Amino acid sequence: MPQVKIIAKNFMDMVASLPAMKLDKLYENAFICEAILRSLPPLAKKYVLQMLYVDVPITAKSMEEWVLPDGSSKHRVAIDRLIQLRVFTETVDRRRETTYRINPTFQTNLQKLITLGEVLPREPMPSDITVRLPSLEDLDTYALEQWECFLLQLINSAQAERPSNISSSVMKVFQRGLLSQREKEAPRLTESGFQFLLKDTNAQLWYIIREYISNSEERVVDPADLIAFLLELSFHVTGKAYNINTLTEVQRNMIKDLADLGLVKLQQGRKESWFIPTKLATNLSVSLTDSSSRKQGFVVVETNFRLYAYSTSKLHCEILRLFSRIEYQLPNLIVGAITKESLYNAFENGIAAEQATNVNYHALIITFLQQNAHPRVAERLPSVPENVTDQIWPFTDLLKCTVSQIRLWESDLNRVEMTPAHYYDEFPSREVFEGACDYAREWNGLLWEDSKSMRLVVKAEIHMHMREHLRRQK
Repeated sequence: MPQVKIIAKNFMDMVASLPAMKLDKLYENAFICEAILRSLPPLAKKYVLQMLYVDVPITAKSMEEWVLPDGSSKHRVAIDRLIQLRVFTETVDRRRETTYRINPTFQTNLQKLITLGEVLPREPMPSDITVRLPSLEDLDTYALEQWECFLLQLINSAQAERPSNISSSVMKVFQRGLLSQREKEAPRLTESGFQFLLKDTNAQLWYIIREYISNSEERVVDPADLIAFLLELSFHVTGKAYNINTLTEVQRNMIKDLADLGLVKLQQGRKESWFIPTKLATNLSVSLTDSSSRKQGFVVVETNFRLYAYSTSKLHCEILRLFSRIEYQLPNLIVGAITKESLYNAFENGIAAEQATNVNYHALIITFLQQNAHPRVAERLPSVPENVTDQIWPFTDLLKCTVSQIRLWESDLNRVEMTPAHYYDEFPSREVFEGACDYAREWNGLLWEDSKSMRLVVKAEIHMHMREHLRRQK
């Protein structure tokens, strides 16, 4: 699942960006060391395990002999990643010989993990205290409902089947970059928001987590604390209850935000309160390994550009509505068609042809249809008919479209581009005119010039600078 792999890598990039002191603090927890180990490239994992019980530095030259000549690039990637995460420390001596050594804190805790077994972050609460815990099936249903409610709000909050209990301040954090709103206008999906909705759940989750951590300092929270707790949470057991009183204040605030997204379910007893992790939370570390299982598909696309979605989900219907025309909906079936007008609607929501169309099936819409193909058609190659992806067919009443046609349709919307500008003429001399042109070019603001008549047009954003420049020339 390439989307998950990229976003999980970005998450580890955030871990790597932490100061050395905070990274060493993270490595005091064995389960975090395990999560980091899971995230490493295969060759990097091999190096860690080879050096786990070596207490002396290893020269770079010696390590290069561990790989075949054609593996030098993978070797460099592995070493760079280990150094970025401070799993390895690099030293260059007086003779300019480079040596590597495993981080002692990381090494000690990983050794304990291997010899003593997995160390749980905290013990579940006794069953005699936590009564009427939800079943795993009920918990999955709850997580799905919470997550779909959040996604429906991105598309159109008025379409949510039940009012959201997500606070507006938290919603702003989660939606940042996904929605834009101009004065006196309703919120609209941004280009990133459109792409976000077409990703699979794990990729969406990693995106939200990355944004949540990136904006933590605005909430006066140390990002290292959030990273540590998220990694810790992934090692809890799905369906088990954990005492909220064992959490720090930062963690208690965070657990409320995660409950809004369906990662945990909160419950209150007579004396104690607890949280119950769902699969969305415990799959975080699984996502890092890029081994999450393929979800059940539901879409069938025909060669006449009609699509059939076998789903009861309102969210699936609204996502399909982003780029297709929904004709009717039965209790367990959505019927629609991909048309010129439906793709216009997608373009207006911010998606660009250069990103939406790609003959290598990287197109957002095509990828979504492929990844969500019904099992009956998922086994076929291709799962989406070829004429939908790479051929031009005559229009019928359903207005069949193709990848090339999509690009042409978007060009219809971009024939005229409006740019605020200012017009200048009647320059006192050619020297002043040419100086003004050069000045506008330096500011990347020159839109048009007529050297013969000494006239020019510049972007409105540099108008004040241009006025000041001309005033000094007088």
